[in-house]
Amino acid sequence: MEQLSLFAEEGTDNLSKDSLVKGTVILAAAALIARVLGAAQRIPLIHLLDDSGMATFSNAFNIYMMLLVVATAGIPSALSKLVSERTALGQFDEARRIYRAAAMFALSAGVLMTVLLFVAAPFYERLSEVPAAALATRALAPALLLFPLIAIMRGYFQGRQRMAPNGISQIIEQIVRIVAAILLAYVLLELGWGHDWAVAGASFGGVVGSVGALLVMLYYSFKLRREDRRTGQVGNRTPTGAMSYRDIFGKLFRVSVPIVLFSLAVPLINAIDTTITVGLLQPGVTYEAAVDALGVLGGRAQSLAGIPIILAIALSQSTVPVISAAYAKKDYATVSTQASKALYISVITGLPMVLAICAAARPINVFMFTNDTGTGTIALLTASAMFQIVMQTSGAVLMGIGQMRPLIVHVAIGIAVKLACSFLLAPLFGIYGIIAGTALCFIVMTQLNLVVLRKHVNYTIMGGKWFGLIVTAIVVYAAGFAAELLTRTYVQPFGNWLDPMIGAILVGAVVLVAYIALLALTKVVTAEDAGRLPAPVQKVMRRFRR
Repeated sequence: MEQLSLFAEEGTDNLSKDSLVKGTVILAAAALIARVLGAAQRIPLIHLLDDSGMATFSNAFNIYMMLLVVATAGIPSALSKLVSERTALGQFDEARRIYRAAAMFALSAGVLMTVLLFVAAPFYERLSEVPAAALATRALAPALLLFPLIAIMRGYFQGRQRMAPNGISQIIEQIVRIVAAILLAYVLLELGWGHDWAVAGASFGGVVGSVGALLVMLYYSFKLRREDRRTGQVGNRTPTGAMSYRDIFGKLFRVSVPIVLFSLAVPLINAIDTTITVGLLQPGVTYEAAVDALGVLGGRAQSLAGIPIILAIALSQSTVPVISAAYAKKDYATVSTQASKALYISVITGLPMVLAICAAARPINVFMFTNDTGTGTIALLTASAMFQIVMQTSGAVLMGIGQMRPLIVHVAIGIAVKLACSFLLAPLFGIYGIIAGTALCFIVMTQLNLVVLRKHVNYTIMGGKWFGLIVTAIVVYAAGFAAELLTRTYVQPFGNWLDPMIGAILVGAVVLVAYIALLALTKVVTAEDAGRLPAPVQKVMRRFRR
């Protein structure tokens, strides 16, 4: 969402297509690497902490993520917009003044959120019924001191159209966090401090990761400062017309508050799951089994289900600034074209990743977590991610045309649906009832977004090709499922943990090849449609059409 307002008031003629695509690719690649690393972290942690430990870890992580969104989401978007406007006018000192004001807010928000999380941890532990959640949550709390400042720094660099520092800092943060989490958990277990302290040590890895990210951003900040001095961009004072801090904060909050509320949707739903799961499952199963089910949901399924979203959302968001600029100029033809393109790309590029993870859920699960416990949970939660992709993309387009209020109403309705369905379905279907509640939440929010969007924009997603796409999805999943059965039976060359890895790779390859081939053969994607896709995908599609 941080790219949403970057060029909101600039004309489409002034947009640099190459820099926009380049920035999107950098951020998408960094986010994808970070998410994969985050999922890979679960492998050693599952071995060290088991599913009950991962339940505690996920509990702390999800409540932390929710507060992190409150402290960071939105403000970087607003900051990047204001900074880009000032730098375009050559007012670099004014841009840095806005940056300093945002940094002051970030430091204050960090202190407030850290204290809030530290104080509220015991209450959250009692609410979630997960043991030692308070200790793990408090171990992670200090990371909130730094992450708001890091987010502000990233917003400033985005406003200066410098995407590399943001991407590199995300990757370094994940690497440092993973190494620290695993080492601390291992050392604390070896020292005999016990399981609860090992989970807290893994949580504290997030604090160490935040330090790594901050050091990267400071390095690039000093580098940019030297560059500004060399190019004469320091000392260009703008005493007349400079905004007061009150005006700066007013503009930041007006843009950021709706983005914060929308960005809260997914982490809030994840936090709801980790809060209510044990209590809802317990009447039908033992307490230990309920905690293990939560460990699978939070430690395995949520991390894998988050992977398909990254590339699709990053690709679709690259067009949202164009929508903002075109809508402001009342260029509704461009708004329609770009909105359709964003939604189309999100569906076409998100679906194959969803299908691949669903079909290969068992070998991925066995490879990453040593057993196939919770394979159905992983597959179903990942399937629901398809609706999340369209929900977030349509929400981004609504923000681009200034429709903030309906979007927030939709989030509230979706969460109400989530809670109602979870409480109704969990007694009947257990953990699958809770996942069904999540899926229905995303479906309702998606539909509401699209209905409101239709009132303002004449968009299309797939046109009359939905039937062909659905048939393609069914056939591709069937091919992937068959490939999984065959590899499980006949492709076991090593007899160890490498076999499921090979199986997952083969199933993924079958799904991807079959998906691209069927899109071309069924003409769901024509030559004209392929022109809307990323260049690498276009090249592959052309080969299948020959």
